[in-house]
Amino acid sequence: MNHSFLIGLGLAASGCACLYLSASRQNWLARPWPAGVSRLAGTVLLVAGFVVLLQSQQSVAAAFTLLTLAMTVFMLVPYVG
Repeated sequence: MNHSFLIGLGLAASGCACLYLSASRQNWLARPWPAGVSRLAGTVLLVAGFVVLLQSQQSVAAAFTLLTLAMTVFMLVPYVG
């Protein structure tokens, strides 16, 4: 497996976690992170993950991978807390 693929997955998962932690009904912390900063950081991490995924995959496959990972993380994250 390509290292840039794994780095892209890690960046995208981190971006999803930042977006989740900015939600008011998140279960991980007592208080949510500041919404503006956390949402900006999550968006930047998701875009960076997509750019890194583009280095190891074609654009359609990278978009599919990113969206599938995001759906999986957003589905599993509430149960982890």
